[in-house]
Amino acid sequence: MLSIRPFRREDLRALYAVALQTGDAGQDASALHQDGDLVGHIYAAPYALLEPDLAIVAEDATGVAGYVVGALDSDAWHARLEREWWPDLRRRYPDPSGTPHKSWSADQFRAYVIHHPQPPPEQVKQAFPAHIHLNLLPRVQGQGVGALLLAAWFEAAGRRGVGAAHVGVNHTNARGLRFWASQGFERLDIPRELGGRTVWLGRQPGARPPQR
Repeated sequence: MLSIRPFRREDLRALYAVALQTGDAGQDASALHQDGDLVGHIYAAPYALLEPDLAIVAEDATGVAGYVVGALDSDAWHARLEREWWPDLRRRYPDPSGTPHKSWSADQFRAYVIHHPQPPPEQVKQAFPAHIHLNLLPRVQGQGVGALLLAAWFEAAGRRGVGAAHVGVNHTNARGLRFWASQGFERLDIPRELGGRTVWLGRQPGARPPQR
């Protein structure tokens, strides 16, 4: 039996595990990292701990198999991370010297993000202020679980006046791009020099997934 329910503090380690196992453009990143917590430090834990009302998990008989987290105002969120989240991590993880290079390890790339977070392009934030991260383990993929999590997130966010929301997806994550398109998110026309390897997608308030 699958349960879609609010995040609880005891779920935190499971969120770190899901983040790692989906951290390589949707695939398992465990073999890439010496420090398996780095992915979760960026994409899961701060949301669960600082915005727990917008953190929802999918749990089956084996345990937590997925989650959705997010923030309603991306500018305010990034400012909050600068105050409340990044300082401790920056003390724990040295800033890699120089600019990102293909010779860097996966841990170095993640540490660089901690020291040099890159907010979404301004035109994305202006049109779609809220943002979302959603990840599922393979055992629950393709079963409609992502849609259930997303619906639960929008219901929770709607109680706090959520507006339009965006997501950023690695351009190599074909499965993720198909999922977000199926949920009514439209690909945004962002110049490559601004978007980099990320495909930005947005969904307007009240939008519904396309009918099959």
